[in-house]
Amino acid sequence: MHGRKTASPLVRAVRKAGTHASTIAETEALSSKRSLRAVAEDVGSCQARDAEPARVDRRKMLLVPAISIGIGSFQYMFEKAAAKAEFADMPALRGKDYGKSKMRYPDYTETESGLQYKDLRVGDGPSPKMGETVVVDWDGYTIGYYGRIFEARNKTKGGSFEGGDKDFFKFTVGSGQVIPAFEEAIQGMAPGGVRRIIVPPELGYPDNDYNKSGPKPTTFSGQRALDFVLRNQGLIDKTLLFDIELLKIYPNQ
Repeated sequence: MHGRKTASPLVRAVRKAGTHASTIAETEALSSKRSLRAVAEDVGSCQARDAEPARVDRRKMLLVPAISIGIGSFQYMFEKAAAKAEFADMPALRGKDYGKSKMRYPDYTETESGLQYKDLRVGDGPSPKMGETVVVDWDGYTIGYYGRIFEARNKTKGGSFEGGDKDFFKFTVGSGQVIPAFEEAIQGMAPGGVRRIIVPPELGYPDNDYNKSGPKPTTFSGQRALDFVLRNQGLIDKTLLFDIELLKIYPNQ
């Protein structure tokens, strides 16, 4: 009966080396798997991190047009406000045609004061002198603002003219009862004459108030139409047009 053979030292060394190699291989395989998983997780994390900025970038891209529109709207409102400020009414410069060229009407004579006039009908007789009282009929228009009439000439008056001129407008020449344009225009007229005058603001109603100097509209609607133009604080042209008919002169006593 033979006993079990004992492996030689060389064989045992080879077997041990093989076992060690297998262990190393398995360990490396596990390490490789863990490494692959780690790499995959890292890649996933990177992709997630990369995706987040992408979403942010997309949101930013969507915000750009909205921001541009907002800026454009703000710029429009700012420019509109600036335009309003640029043309704002300046009381200190009122009456000096600031920022506006003066209208020059053809076929009209312009005096040194800036009054423009044209005789529609030439009268007969002497012209009124300082201190004399005159009786007139008149038309008034806001020629600088839609040509609205605020007083009509030749409208029905109470009573006849002869001896009953109380319904016509009367004033004394040189007394300051009327606007400068009326005062200047009437002095070159004769009874029966009709003169049309273009009145710039500086020759019109003082302080834009028709209650301070004549002539004053005789109807409520006429007063409203004139008052709207005179008291407006915007850029309404306050140039007025009058037709003046000289009816009678009361000589000095």
